[in-house]
Amino acid sequence: MTTVTAGRAAGTTTSAAAPGTTGADAAPGPGRPAAKPATMAQALNRALRDAMAEDPAVHVMGEDVGALGGVFRITDGLAAEFGEDRCADTPLAEAGILGTAVGMAMYGLRPVVEMQFDAFAYPAFEQLISHVSRMRNRTRGALPMPITLRIPYGGGIGGVEHHSDSSEAYYMATPGLHVVTPATVGDAYGLLRQSIASDDPVVFLEPKRLYWAKDAVDLEAPPHSEPFGRAVVRRPGTSATLITYGPSLPVCLEAAEAAREDGLDLEVIDLRTLVPFDDETVCAAVRRTGRAVVVHEATGFAGPGAEIAARLTERCFHHLHAPVLRVAGFDIPYPPPMLEKHHLPGVDRILDAVDRLQWESEWTA
Repeated sequence: MTTVTAGRAAGTTTSAAAPGTTGADAAPGPGRPAAKPATMAQALNRALRDAMAEDPAVHVMGEDVGALGGVFRITDGLAAEFGEDRCADTPLAEAGILGTAVGMAMYGLRPVVEMQFDAFAYPAFEQLISHVSRMRNRTRGALPMPITLRIPYGGGIGGVEHHSDSSEAYYMATPGLHVVTPATVGDAYGLLRQSIASDDPVVFLEPKRLYWAKDAVDLEAPPHSEPFGRAVVRRPGTSATLITYGPSLPVCLEAAEAAREDGLDLEVIDLRTLVPFDDETVCAAVRRTGRAVVVHEATGFAGPGAEIAARLTERCFHHLHAPVLRVAGFDIPYPPPMLEKHHLPGVDRILDAVDRLQWESEWTA
C-alpha cells in the first residue's frame, strides 16, 4: 500500500483546460470519444467502488450508507455489489463509528467512514484526536491508521444548523492527520483513491454544494490526478493570486473572469490538500504576482487563511506589494438558510478585497 508523507515538496502545475479541470481530465485519449459529463457525486461513488473491488480490506461504514446509499447517494449500490459486511449501516453514534474504525485499522483493514454532515463529526473528535491522529506515532510506526474519514462540508445548499459547517481548521491543527478537499470531478476521484491507499489517516472534506457539479471526465478510464499534496494553478494570471480550495474554487474563477473588465489578470490556485500544504507552488505564484487573497468559507479568525497568510508573509515578505488579505465566512455560527448568501464569500467580496491590495502605491511611487 502507498504511504503518503506529510509536508512533501511539490512543483507548480498550470492547467490550460476549462475551469475546474486539469488538461488530462478534459482531453479524450487517442481514438476515444469525448467523455460524457459526470458529477462529483458519481466520481466519489466510482472511487469507492474501484477501491473496494481492488482491495478486500477496504470497508465502507456510516449512517445510512448501505441500503439507502447515503444521504447524498455517494455510496449508492455498494452494499448490493459488495455485501452489507463491507458497506455497513451503523447506529447513530459517531464516536462509536470512528472508534470501531480504529480497531478495524489496527487489525489490517482500511475503513472508509462517512459522517453524514460536517457538524455530525463533532462527537467523534475524542477518537479522532486522541487515537486516530496519534496511533502511528504512539506505536513508533508499528500500527498505521489507514482510515479515510469522509465528511460532506460547507454551505450553499440551504442547510440548517449542524449541516453547513466548515470545520477544516480543527483538523488542520491536529498533527497526524492529512486534510483533503477536492474542488473538481477529476480530483474527487483521484484524491479519494489516494486517500484510501494512504497508511495515514485522512480527513476527506467533500464540498456538498459541488456534488452535482459536472465535468467531462470519463469514469470508465479514471482521470489523471496530480500527486497528493500538490496545489494546482487553475487559472494563470499576473496581477494578483487568489488562493482557495473546495467550494470556493468556482467562486474565485468567476471573480477572476469578472476582474478582466477592470483590466486585472487574476491567478487562481486550488490547494487540493490543506495538510500537507504545498508551500512551493503557492509561494512561487505569490512571488510572481506580489499580491494575494485567500478565500474560504470557514470563519476568518484563526481560520485556514490565517495560517496561509502567515506562511506567505514568512516566505515571501520581500516580494509582497501589499498585505495578504482574506475573504472568509464571518466569525459567527453558521446562519439560517435565508441569510447564508451574506455569510459565504462571493464575487463582490473577493473583488472588494482585490481593490484593497494597495494598487495606488504603484502609481504614486
